[in-house]
Amino acid sequence: MADLEFLDRILTMEIGRCTEAAAVAASKMIGRGDKNGADEAAVAALREALNKLDIDGTVVIGEGERDEAPMLYIGEKVGTKKGPKVDIALDPLEGTDLTAKGMGNALAVVAMATAGTMLHAPDTYMDKIAVGPGYPDGVVDLDASVEDNIRELAKAKRVQPSDITLCVLDRDRHKHIIEGARKVGARIILIPDGDVAGVFHTTEPATGIDLYLGQGGAPEGVLAAAALRCVGGQMQGRLVFRNDDEKARAARAGIKDLNRKYGLMDLCGGDVFFAATGVTNGTMLDGVKWEPGHVTTHTVVMRSKTGTIRTIRARTRR
Repeated sequence: MADLEFLDRILTMEIGRCTEAAAVAASKMIGRGDKNGADEAAVAALREALNKLDIDGTVVIGEGERDEAPMLYIGEKVGTKKGPKVDIALDPLEGTDLTAKGMGNALAVVAMATAGTMLHAPDTYMDKIAVGPGYPDGVVDLDASVEDNIRELAKAKRVQPSDITLCVLDRDRHKHIIEGARKVGARIILIPDGDVAGVFHTTEPATGIDLYLGQGGAPEGVLAAAALRCVGGQMQGRLVFRNDDEKARAARAGIKDLNRKYGLMDLCGGDVFFAATGVTNGTMLDGVKWEPGHVTTHTVVMRSKTGTIRTIRARTRR
C-alpha cells in the first residue's frame, strides 16, 4: 500500500506538469486573434506530456470524436501503458477565445480518475448547478427555481440572499437566471467563456463566488465535477439535446436515460486527480509570464483521496 500511495503522490504532481506544458504552449498565442492556433499548440504539448506518464490512460472527455479531432480525441490511449488504468478528462485550452483576445481566466485543465468512473459525456450541452464545500447535502437543486436556490444557500451560510454571489455565462439563454437572481437581490458575475473556471471558482472562498448556475458544455461539466470531488463541493447536471444528432452522440457514449439528473459522484467517481494551470491572468490563477531567461507558471493540483490542494508557482529556464 505504501508503494501505491507513493505512486499516487507522484502522479498528482505529474499531471500538474502536463497542464503547465499546455499552458506555456498556448501562452505564445495570447492576443494573436488565432483561437485555433492556440488550441492546437496546447493540444500538441499536452499530448506529448501525457504520453510520458506511466499510466494506461483512456481519454473519455477530449477534443471531440475521432473523426473530428486528430489528437486527444475521445477514446484515444495515452501514457506508457506501464501504470494504472485511468480515465482522463481534459481541456488543453479552456477559453480559446479568451486567449485569442488576451482576456482573463483561460486555463489548461486535466482530470484523471480510476478507470470506468467518469461519465462519458457526449459533446452536447448540460444544465449545471454547483457550490463549493461546507454545505449540507442537497442545499441546492437543479430542479428548484433560481430564487429558491439562492435563498436556501443564503440560509445555509447564515446570510441574506443579497450576500450571495452567482456566476453565470453571459448568454441570452440565461436571461431567466439573471432575472431570478436579481429578483432576490443576489450579486451576479457574468463571464464571457469558460464554465470549467466558473464552477472551479466555487471551490475557493477567496473568489467570492458562492454558486454557479447555467447551461454549458457537458464535457466541461465532468471536468468541473472532478475539481469539486477533490474539495467536497456539490454539483448536479442534466444533458440537453438540441437535435437527433446530439442524441445519437449520447447513444454512442452509452447514455440511455436522456433525462437523468446526475449527481457529483455520477459525473466523476473513484479516486480523482485534478490540475489546472493559468494561461491568462484569472480570478484564481495567474497567467503564464515570459521573462528574459525563464517562464513562470501558476498551477493548482488537487487529490480527492486526501483532499489536498497544492498551488505551485514554477519558474523554468528557457
